[in-house]
Amino acid sequence: MGAHGAEGRVNTVVLPWEWLGAGLGGMAAILAAFWFFRHVARVKKASMREHSPASELDTPLPELDADEARRSLFHRWDPRVKILSLTLFAFIAVSVHRWTSVFMGLVIAVVSVLVARTPWRWAAQRLGAISGFVLMLLVIMPLTVPFREGDGRLVIEGVSYVALNLRGLELAARIGAKAVIVALIMEPMLRTSPFSVTMAAVHRLGVPVTLCQMLLLMYRYVFVFRHEMQRMWIGMTVRGFRSRTGRYTLHDLSCFVGMLFVRSMERTQRVYEAMLCRGYRGVFPSTVRFALTPADWAWGSAWAVASLGVLAADRWPG
Repeated sequence: MGAHGAEGRVNTVVLPWEWLGAGLGGMAAILAAFWFFRHVARVKKASMREHSPASELDTPLPELDADEARRSLFHRWDPRVKILSLTLFAFIAVSVHRWTSVFMGLVIAVVSVLVARTPWRWAAQRLGAISGFVLMLLVIMPLTVPFREGDGRLVIEGVSYVALNLRGLELAARIGAKAVIVALIMEPMLRTSPFSVTMAAVHRLGVPVTLCQMLLLMYRYVFVFRHEMQRMWIGMTVRGFRSRTGRYTLHDLSCFVGMLFVRSMERTQRVYEAMLCRGYRGVFPSTVRFALTPADWAWGSAWAVASLGVLAADRWPG
């Protein structure tokens, strides 16, 4: 590895070509780790389904409500204060610039998941969902961010026509770390209360009731439609369908999508008629009652102090 003088006031660093293979191997290891966690989560979920009664399989339940029986500080926290505190922390975490503050935010997010005692396989699924976005940034930004005075220019020996901007790589890594912080903080925010209670708390905070009802219905029935899609796909497979490249496969898939839309519309109409029969008049009846306690205020104050501490570490001169 050698460093050359500033050419055009840009510091150029030349790496041996072996380092390219090491970098690609590291990226492959990260992808393999994400794939492993997602595979373990799917296997465990499939095992739980196999040991569940048939009646439970016929009625798919939303996944966010599966952890509501656990007890932790986040479970006992008033949902209104919890949403405000964690949302404030998320906004502050994505606004910082120094790596010290980013690392502090990441530590707080990891500790919050540990305190909430939510299964790490769910956090791994959430991180796996954003892994493609993060890896895309790590590849594209070093190649596209324009060079400025004082930037580092990284080239591989023998491939000098491809130059990587180290500032772009740092920006991509910082954005990826912030995305991980927000993804982790969503675990204690959303998985420690039933989603209906969370939506009731959001409505109490001033969000229009129509939007809350849309989110609640979408959250509930997206699992129903996914279950219906899986049943239809199994039926096609049993009847001999095999996914190939060709116009016959495209024809079968188009029929599959069309039938899914038809069944979804029919189910939506039946659900709406059932809601009207049960007295729905534009507002869902709610039995949720919120009551703030001194512990809620204390826990919210602690999170506010932690959030301001991260912001102060970022803005403090030095």
